[in-house]
Amino acid sequence: MDIQTDSHGQVMAFKCSFIRDAESTELGVRPRSVGCRMRAFVHSGERGSALVEFALVLPMLLLLTTGLLIFGVAMNNYLQLTNAVSIGARAVANSAQVTTDPCAVASAAIIAAAPGLNTSKLTISYTFNGTSYSGPSCSSADPGSGAAGDLGKGASATVTATYPLNLSVYGNQFSANNAVLKASSTELVQ
Repeated sequence: MDIQTDSHGQVMAFKCSFIRDAESTELGVRPRSVGCRMRAFVHSGERGSALVEFALVLPMLLLLTTGLLIFGVAMNNYLQLTNAVSIGARAVANSAQVTTDPCAVASAAIIAAAPGLNTSKLTISYTFNGTSYSGPSCSSADPGSGAAGDLGKGASATVTATYPLNLSVYGNQFSANNAVLKASSTELVQ
């Protein structure tokens, strides 16, 4: 009986044990050959090696995958913030002549355009024709003064928003405590 062996010699170990079992049933029991014993000894420890290697590599693989996911979430937050600020600046530029509170228009547009962001953590500031405003409202009792008065035709309206950056993996913080995502957009009033 001729049995082929693979690269790890697993079939050869089977052949040696098969021959030993067959010979032990005879009247005289012969010990295994030195070659069979050496092959069986060398290849006996390879059965769980793939499992051990996987167990050693798994933590690094999970850490890398988790890091990529956390970075993807941060990138998604940045893209939402940038898009929302752009929409907010366009809303102010297009509605400057019909509103008395352009900050409320921009804030509402930004909040509506960024549903994935926590709106309580958003900080929004505005610059209308060189005058800075902050907060969700900048209305004035007089329609010709305040933020609405600064938004004449051809004036620039800049909307800036910040959102906290959180890059933590398994409790380890990889960003500074005051790290923020910041987006700004400038539009000309129509």
